[in-house]
Amino acid sequence: MTQIDYKFLFESMLTHLKQGILVVDTKANVIFYNEPVTQIAGIDPEEAIGKNILEIFPDLTPETSTFYHVLKNGKPLIDYVQTYINFRGEQVTILTSTMPLVKDGKIIGAFELYRDLSTVKELSEKIVSLQKELYKKASYKKAHNNNKAIYTFEDIIGKSLAIKELISRARKIADSSSPVLVYGETGTGKELFVQAIHNASPSRKDKPFIAQNCAALPKTLLEAILFGTTAGSFTGAKDRPGLFELANGGTLFLDEINSMDIELQTKLLRVLQDGIIRRIGGVKTIVVDVRVIASTNEHPLKAVKRKLLREDLYYRLNVISLTIPPLRERKEDIPLLIEYFIKLYNKQLNKNVRGVSPEVVDLFMNYCWPGNVRELKSTIESIMNFIEGDIIEVKDLPKKNYNYFLPQEEVNPLRFNTNSNFPPLVEAVGNFEKNLIKKAINKANGNYAEAARLLKVPRQTLHNKIKKYGINKKFIIE
Repeated sequence: MTQIDYKFLFESMLTHLKQGILVVDTKANVIFYNEPVTQIAGIDPEEAIGKNILEIFPDLTPETSTFYHVLKNGKPLIDYVQTYINFRGEQVTILTSTMPLVKDGKIIGAFELYRDLSTVKELSEKIVSLQKELYKKASYKKAHNNNKAIYTFEDIIGKSLAIKELISRARKIADSSSPVLVYGETGTGKELFVQAIHNASPSRKDKPFIAQNCAALPKTLLEAILFGTTAGSFTGAKDRPGLFELANGGTLFLDEINSMDIELQTKLLRVLQDGIIRRIGGVKTIVVDVRVIASTNEHPLKAVKRKLLREDLYYRLNVISLTIPPLRERKEDIPLLIEYFIKLYNKQLNKNVRGVSPEVVDLFMNYCWPGNVRELKSTIESIMNFIEGDIIEVKDLPKKNYNYFLPQEEVNPLRFNTNSNFPPLVEAVGNFEKNLIKKAINKANGNYAEAARLLKVPRQTLHNKIKKYGINKKFIIE
């Protein structure tokens, strides 16, 4: 096999790429330049070699140049949007990633990969158009709703006190314009509650409901989708409304808000404060009337502590706080959910299953359900695809996770193996009481008066118990 000329291979690979590459030395002088297709920089490679980066892009300065920034700080800048005048005097907007070149612990230069932002914007425009069509043209479960929100409070299955209290609380704030922060583990049904709130609002139920997962898109694209774009603001940009404009008068649901870029969270905070947006590249301000509901599957204070959620944004969103209990804390709802899902899949899969055996009910009631209602639903769906009888038996449980349904001590701390020694009653009751107090404090977000109401005890009694068990009086996050 002939020896490969790696320089030739490298240059051959770059020939057909739609992105350019610039390499500079420690003084920001160009030592390699390749841009075979797009001609964004507006200069021939031969002419660029030896020039300082500020000569090629005359309106940049050492303070605004990504190369100078990286050479000075030694840290990369990834997916950075730049708008500048190129060598031909044309205004261009590009998406760049600039990284230092380090050898033997010393910076010997930097290189940058860049591409025209119009390719990213094409995807942005498609997503915005698609979301607009979804709430205009999709067929909805509720014929009277001309929006994407298809669930109401009647669709929430449960008889537990926790669910009843949560529905009651959510109904009270349904027509409020205040922001809402919904916390719940994965699979608890956060969007179901959010849609129900929207549909219970007399002033908003006939207006748009738009949901956006903040973890699904990169910062630049998400910003364009939320706030819209202005024609001419960058290459290929068109006048496009963002989700705030499309949801005007209705509800915008921002799922996994803790996954949103911190800088973008700052812009969101401004919208929540004054109700005004500005499209990317635009100068005109637009007043919007949008009820923002955000959710997180991580405890909000944990997200704040880990700097995934801005503290000021947390306090602005947390005007109304709703915590959806995990399935393990509302086990009396499990039989109702089983019945509901069996009926659902009887219809979808053309089955005639009548119910579950007592043994299966016992296993389900003692399982911790880390995936919550979503996991229960998928478990029933899996069983229904293979079952041959009309009663779900233990033998019908999915083999891959059958062992998961066995009772676990952490699920029920008062469930003991009959062959083991029982702990002293006073100790067991004390541990149970201590854990219950911690859970109440957590659910009340550290508000001891609210925790006392949840436990139905006087506030002084709660403080005495906290002192007795040595519970830290700071907010508890387990």
